[in-house]
Amino acid sequence: MSILNKLAQWLPFGKVPEMSAQEVYKRLQKNDIQIIDVRSKIEWNKSHIEGSINLPITSLSIDAIKQLELSPEITTVVICLSAHRSIPGVRKLKQFGFSDVYQLEGGMLSWWKLSLPTSK
Repeated sequence: MSILNKLAQWLPFGKVPEMSAQEVYKRLQKNDIQIIDVRSKIEWNKSHIEGSINLPITSLSIDAIKQLELSPEITTVVICLSAHRSIPGVRKLKQFGFSDVYQLEGGMLSWWKLSLPTSK
């Protein structure tokens, strides 16, 4: 992979598969998804989706994924504040073998706008 391609994967631009906040909430009720929140620990501590795993984008690595025992076979949703940091998060997870991976459309801003439940 060229240097340009390596750098491009971290850019918060472009299209990745998305899942709406309503769909994420429905899937959480069925307990058939895993959520990786790539915001900072400070952001996550203020408000996060219950059951989400905080793994800041700067720490997203195959070793961290293995340590957290995340499964590439389970539908995975990557979230951040406004759906910018989650774009490279989705790309990295696909590189790590996750096939069914999405970003939360609109990020936590869309979740909060719908007044969906959060934890602190």
